Formats: sequence, structure tokens, C-alpha cells
Amino acid sequence: MLKGQVQVYTGDGKGKTTAAVGLSVRVLGAGGSVFFAQFIKARQSSEFAALESFGGRFCLRRFGRGFVRGAPSKEDIDAARAGLHHTREAMLCRCYDIVVLDEINGAVSAGLILPEEIIQLIKDRPDNVELVLTGRGAHADIVAAADLVTELKEIKHYYHKGVMARKGIEY
Repeated sequence: MLKGQVQVYTGDGKGKTTAAVGLSVRVLGAGGSVFFAQFIKARQSSEFAALESFGGRFCLRRFGRGFVRGAPSKEDIDAARAGLHHTREAMLCRCYDIVVLDEINGAVSAGLILPEEIIQLIKDRPDNVELVLTGRGAHADIVAAADLVTELKEIKHYYHKGVMARKGIEY
């Protein structure tokens, strides 16, 4: 890969993880490799079953116990910190062309990880690694440090009409 960039997908709209998954598919299709770390999320999602068919070129790790409501527990903080440690190792080993930190912005907003730690991760990124950060409420310093920021805005969502998450569509 040529020089990697730092991408942020944020906002209240649906599609942040899906955008990171799509980018991962593109990298895998070009013969590259992906490390995909999910923070906070604990639920299995259907798109990863397809991505895992790429074998060793796609690595998914989950570092969360579910969405944090209120003050984070020690277990939530420990899971996020372990995730950041493993993700840093994956990024620095130069084994992956793209490293995704899914819901990392939410982990920062919830107080599981400090924004300064993500800024340091960005600074330590090898030149050939693409770094992707997703989640609502991206911290202003992370936005400033990124090369590309996309904000997804909800205009209308069927959830507000009582349509719950559907397998194959939302998960």
C-alpha cells in the first residue's frame, strides 16, 4: 500500500461500521489484510461471517461487553484498554494494511479511553497503515488529527416507527 491515511466515520446516522466493513472488503479484494477491532460492541454481526472467509488476511477481535450506560465499570475500562493494547500491537507489527477501531469514538466518549491515547496511536501509525476510527461523537482532537472525516447524519430512520434491528440488515 502507498502512504496510509487516517479516516474517521462519525455522526448520528446509520452506516459507520458498514463504511469500515466496505473499505475492508475493498482492501481484501486487492489482496491486502485487515485487523478489525470492535470496541464496546459484543454482538455478532452477519457481515463478519463473510469477511472471516478470507482466513488469515482478516482478523476480527472484540473488546467490549456491550454499550456503556452511565459510569463505565472497571470491566468495561479493562476490556477497552486491552483492545487498545492489542490494536496498537497489530498496527505496529506491519502485518495489516488497514487497522479499524470500530466504535472507538464511543469508547472515548464513554470515558473508557482518553482522546490523547488515540492521538498517540495516530502519531505512532506506520506510514503504510490505513487507520480507520468509527463511532458517534468523534472528539475534536481526533477529528483534527485525521486525514478524512465523514459525518453520517440521520434524516429519517425506521427504528422510530418501531422497526427493530434485523439480521442481515442491521446485524
